Amino acid sequence: MDYPVDMSVTPEVKAFFDPATNTISYVVKDPNSTSCAVIDSVLDLDYAAGRITTDHADALIAHIEANGLTLEWLIETHVHADHLSAAPYIQEKLGGKIGIGAKVIVVQDVFGKVFNEGTEFERDGSQFDRLFEDGDSYRIGGMTAFAMATPGHTPACMVHVIGNAAFVGDTLFMPDGGSARADFPGGDAGQLYDSIQKVLALPDDMRLFICHDYGPGGRDIAWETTVAEEKEKNIHFAGGKSREEFVAMREARDKQLGMPQLILPSLQVNMRAGQMPPRDKDGRLFFKLPINQF
Repeated sequence: MDYPVDMSVTPEVKAFFDPATNTISYVVKDPNSTSCAVIDSVLDLDYAAGRITTDHADALIAHIEANGLTLEWLIETHVHADHLSAAPYIQEKLGGKIGIGAKVIVVQDVFGKVFNEGTEFERDGSQFDRLFEDGDSYRIGGMTAFAMATPGHTPACMVHVIGNAAFVGDTLFMPDGGSARADFPGGDAGQLYDSIQKVLALPDDMRLFICHDYGPGGRDIAWETTVAEEKEKNIHFAGGKSREEFVAMREARDKQLGMPQLILPSLQVNMRAGQMPPRDKDGRLFFKLPINQF
């Protein structure tokens, strides 16, 4: 398959691990300029206290400023259900465009109803600066990146391929972590299998950067692997597992999983491109708690 990127380019990748949500955010720099992108930023939320802070995002900002970088993109690989995006906060400080998969409109429609958002909540993706269709390309300095639709975990999931690096979101994890769940509204285990095959069709030496890691078996947190390693060792699909086998495994496993701790506030924020819900007449901010909707 022909890809619209030069896979001989090696972008500089700086990872930032957030232990509260086990999320890895990335600053991805063009090796031949000061241009960069941020992938999957995190806004800190102390759920029990109802307090939002910006320590994780500030670390990304400090790195970009200390290295004299120019932020061009803030990429969301999907509408996250386990952490709040800090994209608007970082954009306010450094600029850049916020981008996500075009199928975010499906997610907005589903969860606009779940959270009873009313007609004032736009369900057309207009909160984002760019909606990527499958195969769309964009520039980070002199590098061409492209977005590859990988639905299954959510309808809007995309893998972003930048030179010889691919940022896979929640589509798959490190080999001993397996794959993403597919039981959220709009998820589909069969689609997830097909999407994983698209990722595995990338060159064997393609570097894969993971959005979450939980250190299975007590190992150190890790976030970089390769297509070849996933093909050989991934516990959910290595060894030529069939689509039917994968779907049966994934669906059985998903039935045993609880909901992510931050799913309710995360969805309300992330379907708005990281913006908070509207404040009340007194300027106070609240999250909704839908009952028996999941």
